Amino acid sequence: EGEGDVQAFSLCARSSVGHHTKHSEQSGRLPTFMCRVYVERLKMNWLSVAFATILITSVVGQDDEALSHEEKLCEDKSAGELFRLSAGEDNCRDVIQCTAAGLQAIRCPPGLAFDLEKQTCDWKWAVKNCDKLTKEKKTKPLLFTDEPICQDNYLACGDGNCIERGLFCNGAKDCNDGSDENACDIDTDPNRAPACDKDICQLPDCFCSEDGTEVPGDLCPENDRCVRVPQMVTVTFDDAINNNNIDLYAEIFNKQRRNANGCDIKATFFVSHKYTNYSAVQNMHRLGHEIAAHSITHKDDEGFWTEASVDDWAKEMAGSRLIIDKFANITDNSVVGLRAPYLRVGGNNQFTMMEEQSFLYDSSITAPLQNPPLWPYTMYFKMPHRCHGNLQNCPTRSHAVWEMVMNELDRREDPTLDEDLPGCAMIDSCSNILDGDQFYNFLTHNFYRHFDQNRAPLGLFFHAAWLKNNPDFLDAFLYWIDEVIDNHPEAYFITMTQVIQWIQNPVSVEAAPNYAPWQEKCSPGPRENCLVANSCKLSTPELPGESLRMHTCIRCPNSYPWLNDPTGNGLL
Repeated sequence: EGEGDVQAFSLCARSSVGHHTKHSEQSGRLPTFMCRVYVERLKMNWLSVAFATILITSVVGQDDEALSHEEKLCEDKSAGELFRLSAGEDNCRDVIQCTAAGLQAIRCPPGLAFDLEKQTCDWKWAVKNCDKLTKEKKTKPLLFTDEPICQDNYLACGDGNCIERGLFCNGAKDCNDGSDENACDIDTDPNRAPACDKDICQLPDCFCSEDGTEVPGDLCPENDRCVRVPQMVTVTFDDAINNNNIDLYAEIFNKQRRNANGCDIKATFFVSHKYTNYSAVQNMHRLGHEIAAHSITHKDDEGFWTEASVDDWAKEMAGSRLIIDKFANITDNSVVGLRAPYLRVGGNNQFTMMEEQSFLYDSSITAPLQNPPLWPYTMYFKMPHRCHGNLQNCPTRSHAVWEMVMNELDRREDPTLDEDLPGCAMIDSCSNILDGDQFYNFLTHNFYRHFDQNRAPLGLFFHAAWLKNNPDFLDAFLYWIDEVIDNHPEAYFITMTQVIQWIQNPVSVEAAPNYAPWQEKCSPGPRENCLVANSCKLSTPELPGESLRMHTCIRCPNSYPWLNDPTGNGLL
């Protein structure tokens, strides 16, 4: 086969579902836009083929010997599993899979290689298993047998030995063969959270429904055309607040844009530490916006967040909250939410930390595009949707934490005609939005997708740079906000915590203008103190060789706050 032949780029599309998109090879992720370029080429060249695959053998016409060889290749492979016929750097782009039609070959685009463990194409330098033919086979525990193997509250490892039920899926390999950690998703963890039980799960402390689409309270018993339910819109921004985006936020939240209750529209800011101006954070909090944690280090290694221990999560998130509280002078205990960097959910370890550190909610879990969309839920019971995204580590146990689920948005230009496309959670990962008109139509369609169905909160999740670097997108966004405010008094742009407050005590559209939790810091006046912040030039032994400037309204600390010294006392 020649390099010019159409080859199989279908795996590309799997590489960044539900995650932040990184746009350089150095970042360690295949950019979504590159994948879609390949897919679009395929559509043009092979109109009748959804993904380009090379059929190398077919059941039709095979002799017995060839069929026997194929059966041997496929006998120990799971459904859809991709594997290599030949190992080595020269063959790292090529994999095959077993299908009903025979063996099908797939080739990654030039510059990429196939990662057997991730089961997707990735940058060549990031793939470490070119020398292997198949992904690692993991021994499964004997959870379901005709006759019980173990006594009550004990379960069988893959080798038949019995250990306590509670030791399964606790992050430590207690079976000799490690099988107690090999069946640990939301459907197989022996200690998983139970399915939603409304007799037990009742507001204000618990909320669940079987499929996640049910409206809280009794304002919309049929769950359709919910005219008495306010349409909440949660705008969020991730990462540092500083001089690169302060003017953008001032333009969006200009004190002229107000909800139907007369209060300024509000947003939630998931603040990472490095390069953040804490005087600006203090002012955003003063204006009534919500400040939430987004980690201290924002480590680039996405695997770190997936595998981090409870202590790692506490240092990153509780430490981030401590820094925000101290240096942004936030004294009302309002930093109660968090979002994981790159949306890499940390499984039970993350949520155990959240319980121990008294966080109210997480907003890192994406739900696949569906109609109607999902309402937020508590984690006491099983998640009402699948764990969505490549290599995600969703929590399986019961946790006393709210999940402000990130509903994927529909990015089709013409939803009535276009073929189904996977959704996107972060706005800047919706790579087919190319101009302001497209973005306006995208916002309008998704608003009515929520508004005309069950009025689940509409989440619009941004990085400031996406709007800052694309003035047409910003103009479209501001025009859309103004249009919604003018035409829909039922719509409220509010914070994550205000959404939870409404779910805990639902009120109708008619009562919403007087709803007290939505009137806090309704429309604050101009800033009167800390008009000039302290500019602190700092360093820390934890970041050798780096000198960092931090702005704060309080006295400069002795050293730059970091993981092991979040208060900046200089005592490690």
